[in-house]
Amino acid sequence: GLRMDVLEENEEEEQREEQLKALEISDHLQDMEMKVSVEHVFVPSDVPDFNWSSIDMSQLPPSYKTNSLKEKKLLHIADHFLQQYTHLCPDRKPLFLHPVNECGVEKFVSTTVRPTLLPYAELYHWDGCASFVSDYLTMEPLKSPITPPSLLYSPTTILKYQRGNCFDFSTLLCSMLIGAGYDAYCVQGYATREMCTLDETLKLCPLLRKPQRQKPKERMKKSNKYRVKSPPDLQSKFEFQQEAKKAETEADEKNKEKQVDKAMELEKLKRDPLHGLRVHAWVLVLSGKKEVPETFFINPFTGDSHSTMDEHFLGIESVWNHRNYWVNMQDCWNGCKDLVFDLGDTVRWEVMLSGSNKPLQLLSGGEEKKDLSERELDDTVSDPNDEEEGDLSFDMPPSWVAPIQISPREFETCCSEARKVILYRKAKLEKWAPYLNGNGLVKRLTVYADLHCTEVVEVKEWFKNREDMLHMREVNKQTQVTTDYFSPGHSLCLKAHSYTSLEPETEYTMEFYNEVRVDGLQKRVETPHEMTEYFVGRDDFLHVRYMEFGKRRKKAHLVGTRTDINSRPIVQIKECFHRNPEKPADEDVAERIFLITEDMIQLTYHLKDKFITASKKDFFKVAEGDRKGNEAVMSPEMCITYQAGSSEKEEKLLHLYKLLQKLTVEEKQLKQQVQQSEAEVLNILKVRENEETNVKLSISIYNTDRNEKRRQQHEAMKDTREDELRGPQDQDLNYLAPFLIQIGHREKMTKGQALRVRDDCLSDFKHRLINKANLIQARLEKAVEELQKDDEWFQRNQNQLSADEEDDFLTRRSKTTFHIQILAMRLKREKQVAPQKYLALEEKLHKDPRLAEHLSHA
Repeated sequence: GLRMDVLEENEEEEQREEQLKALEISDHLQDMEMKVSVEHVFVPSDVPDFNWSSIDMSQLPPSYKTNSLKEKKLLHIADHFLQQYTHLCPDRKPLFLHPVNECGVEKFVSTTVRPTLLPYAELYHWDGCASFVSDYLTMEPLKSPITPPSLLYSPTTILKYQRGNCFDFSTLLCSMLIGAGYDAYCVQGYATREMCTLDETLKLCPLLRKPQRQKPKERMKKSNKYRVKSPPDLQSKFEFQQEAKKAETEADEKNKEKQVDKAMELEKLKRDPLHGLRVHAWVLVLSGKKEVPETFFINPFTGDSHSTMDEHFLGIESVWNHRNYWVNMQDCWNGCKDLVFDLGDTVRWEVMLSGSNKPLQLLSGGEEKKDLSERELDDTVSDPNDEEEGDLSFDMPPSWVAPIQISPREFETCCSEARKVILYRKAKLEKWAPYLNGNGLVKRLTVYADLHCTEVVEVKEWFKNREDMLHMREVNKQTQVTTDYFSPGHSLCLKAHSYTSLEPETEYTMEFYNEVRVDGLQKRVETPHEMTEYFVGRDDFLHVRYMEFGKRRKKAHLVGTRTDINSRPIVQIKECFHRNPEKPADEDVAERIFLITEDMIQLTYHLKDKFITASKKDFFKVAEGDRKGNEAVMSPEMCITYQAGSSEKEEKLLHLYKLLQKLTVEEKQLKQQVQQSEAEVLNILKVRENEETNVKLSISIYNTDRNEKRRQQHEAMKDTREDELRGPQDQDLNYLAPFLIQIGHREKMTKGQALRVRDDCLSDFKHRLINKANLIQARLEKAVEELQKDDEWFQRNQNQLSADEEDDFLTRRSKTTFHIQILAMRLKREKQVAPQKYLALEEKLHKDPRLAEHLSHA
């Protein structure tokens, strides 16, 4: 008896301790709720104030303002479900079941989801839907960050006013994903402060993320005592020490900068007093449908996908789609990392409507759930009343939301208020709608050197719909180098252009689409005194041409003229060639240099196999003729030859003389090509300068809103089509013109002429109606005759036909029968309508102003 008393006293003490702890927790939560009103909530700077109470609700459908009988029954079931849930789980927060819509009417959250497939290819995939919702809508924070909202507007209203909270974002995104074929669900749960408030200032911009490269596996070095020893290190140790000291000082400076950045990040990442209590809504996409390999989350604010193991998601209360509602019964002490998203498991997920369709996933081992029906009946919510026993087979009523529609203009805008700004860690991303900026700018990324975003390091800009095909520009603010990237189709075949200034004879790099150019030029690099061209796929195997220029001679020229009037003198031209397998190596030139100022030509041939030196020839040019007019004579001193690995006699002077003459001619041609290259550079710079000063945007011929010329043509065609489709009573047809020609288009006709015109017109119209009926009759008779022949053929060969041939015959016969029925209906209709058409034309002729004077009494 004493032991029992002691046990009872211990139990009473434990109960008192639990009650005290519960009181302490409730007091703590009340303190947190008091702090919520004082706490500063992060709101993006581009979110303007908006008054939801001023929206117009007069044009909304009746389903927004009232509930059907089935919806009322669903609300009654939801209230009963909530009562049992709060009784069984008193420590958990109330469920988000039936908030009020924009008309003040309670609507169940599942009926607010409206599955919709929009007619845009980008919205057929989850990433396109997520990016559209995140860009098109403006984020509004919850009024209380630790409680779900009391209002949930329809997706149509959210799209109309382009703003909403996380629940509005998730409902719209879930509707689009389900319509696109995904197994998607809205989720009510808890997340970190940065995710709930859309604070991405500590997050690296996705455009700056570099793809991870897999490191190659290091091979184990096998020791070998017979291997060749490495050569001695001849590097200066003093220089190595100086470089090491310099690297240490640079590393110290970088470490100091990193420490400052970490200190600032720690200030932002200070302990959140509401950690684990902040309510957030997002989208869950289960694997299976649309070839989704793995279940994942989508944050509707950013449109990014996250793993279910992501630490930013701290717990889940419930999930729902357009068919059912599930409550999470699993422990979320470790966030969402340990959750099992098998909604058919009634132990882990409590379902509200057991009779509704829901996904039944297989276990990991492939075992079937044989006792599922029994567990559902035991675990689901039930009512002892007879009226509520039928709720087990209750299906979700259809959505009360009007069809979700997005016009092409709204889809093209894609940004809330046509502009959106996102702040990342040391970066700022700006987005604009197409055609909003006159230069075609649609996106800009500004990269900073510090967390305060004061020192700009780099600016990247993306363009669309430009006639000059410019699609991206990078500006390095430290080196002041600008790089333009072009799509295929530029008039000058430009692919990329790096420059500091568009003035000629400055440092720049031009890349071309070499497939389009005849000369195969891939890249051209120029400095004030040098120019290098790189070629690809040439027949002469040329791949590099280097040109060096001297100082320009001073000549008087007009003020304001360009420097291309006085061309720069060429010092040397150097060309490099790939190996030509059709020639011997010692006859295939690898490099040739024209030293123009020194009147010298150097040739270097390709290496022969198993040789380490190449053959060379140096030519020294002399004047073409002396003053007396004698021709220049080739002498051995004019050419120095080195033949690698050959003991044969030197080449004859005649061969060297012909080679020198050939090289002299090619040198003149090269000078002309260099001048052409310089002229092309000046033309490109001039064209680029004009394109930047007068930016033109291309507009599709199908875009009738912006293309004024095409819009006028479209309206003209539309008017013509409407005139053609207009009924006989609205058409202004000159049906008497063929008959008035016969009498000469007289202004006044006699009564006999008027009667003749009327009779001719009516008789011609009667013949046309008869011919039409006869044509239909002939086609009908021909079809009937063919059907009879087919039937006779089938009766004769029925026993010899295979099953496939018999099926083909029956299919053909059904088509012929259907064709006969159509012809018979057309013939019957024509016989009924023809007299009415004839009388209508006769009445019109009597009212025609050209005949009415004579036919009024006829």
